Amino acid sequence: MQSPRPLSPVPYEDGGVGRPSRRTLLRSATAGLTAAALGAGASGAAAAPGVTGTKVRDLTGPAQTGRFAAPWTDLGIPVRCPDGSVLLVCGDTFDGGGVGGPDWRSPVGLRSSNAAPGALLVDGAVGGTRAVGLVPEGHTGGTTAIPSDVFTVGSTMYMHLMRGVIYRTHHTDFWRSDDNGATWRYLCQWPGDRYGGQFQQKTYAVADDGYCYVLSTAFNREVTSALLLHRVPQDALGNPAAYQPWGYAGGRWAWGNPPTSVTAARRWGEICFRAMDGRYVLSWLNMSPLDIRAQVFALPTSNLFTTPERTTIIPTVPGRETGNAVASPYGGFIVPGSTVADLHLTVSQWYDNRNYRVMLYRVTGVTV
Repeated sequence: MQSPRPLSPVPYEDGGVGRPSRRTLLRSATAGLTAAALGAGASGAAAAPGVTGTKVRDLTGPAQTGRFAAPWTDLGIPVRCPDGSVLLVCGDTFDGGGVGGPDWRSPVGLRSSNAAPGALLVDGAVGGTRAVGLVPEGHTGGTTAIPSDVFTVGSTMYMHLMRGVIYRTHHTDFWRSDDNGATWRYLCQWPGDRYGGQFQQKTYAVADDGYCYVLSTAFNREVTSALLLHRVPQDALGNPAAYQPWGYAGGRWAWGNPPTSVTAARRWGEICFRAMDGRYVLSWLNMSPLDIRAQVFALPTSNLFTTPERTTIIPTVPGRETGNAVASPYGGFIVPGSTVADLHLTVSQWYDNRNYRVMLYRVTGVTV
C-alpha cells in the first residue's frame, strides 16, 4: 500500500483539550436514529404502496464474521471484484466488547465468494483470519476513515474515503486496487470544505458512455446539504481537475456551470448511485423523516425534483422488526447484480454497543 503524502493535523474545535472518547464520537454519529425509530414505530410508518421488503440474512456479527476478528462492523458497501467475488467494504470495526472496543480498524474488506445478490455470505476477509485495515489510519485523536463508495471500472477497483473526526471531515481521499481489493494505492484527495463541504460524501455511477457520474453531499446527518452532480472520464478518475460540475446558470442547466443542487436540499445520510437496467438508481438514508429511499430515473441529469421517491426500508424499534421494518437503519447500498425489479441492499443497524451489524435485504416494487 502507498500512503498519502503528509497532511496537516486535523483541526479540533477544543484545541486538543478534553477530546471526547471514541465511544462518544461513534454514538454521536447515529444519535437520533433510535429516537426517530421510536417515533416512527409508534406512528405506524409504512413503505410506499407496492414496495415490499424482506430480510435475507445478517452478513456480519459475532457468529458471521467473528472468525475474521470483525464481529462488530457496519456499512458493508458491496462491490463486484474483477475476479467475480464481492467485497463488502466496512467502516469502523472492532474485535471485542462491541462498538468502541479493542482492535479498531477502518475500513476493512470482507469477501463473499458467491456474487449472486441474494446469496451473499461472508467467507473470507482481506488479511485472512484478521480483517486488516485496507489503508493506513492511525485514529489519532478520534479520527477515522469512513468509506462512502467502492466501485469497479474494468480491472480496477476504486474506493473513496472521508477522513477526520465523524462529522468534522478534514479531507477525503481516493484509492485504487488492481488485485481484487487486497492492496490499495493512493491517488488523490479533496479538501473537506470543497463546495462548502458538499463534496465530502461521494458515490459513483459507472456509465457505458465512458464517464462516471458522481453525486455528493456533506457528510453530516445533522445539517442540510445540497446534492451535487459531477461527471469524470473513467480514465481520469484520480485527477480532481477532471471532475466537471452540472449546474444552472444563465437560464439553463449545463456541464461546466457552477454546481447546483439537483434536488431539494435535505439532511442526507448514506448515498449510493448506480447505473442499472439502462437507467440510474439512487438509494439513500433520509433523515427527516427517517427511512431509506430510492429513485429510478433515465439519465444522470434527470429532474430529481419531480422523480418519485420510493421508501424501501422503514424504521421500527427492537423486537418489532418484520418485512422491511428495521430498528435504527442506515446505509442502503445497492448490491451488484440487482435489478430495478429485484433490488438487494446492504442495510446497517446500530441501537446499542452490541447490536451493530450489516444485513442483506431484498426489496421489490420500487417502480410500478
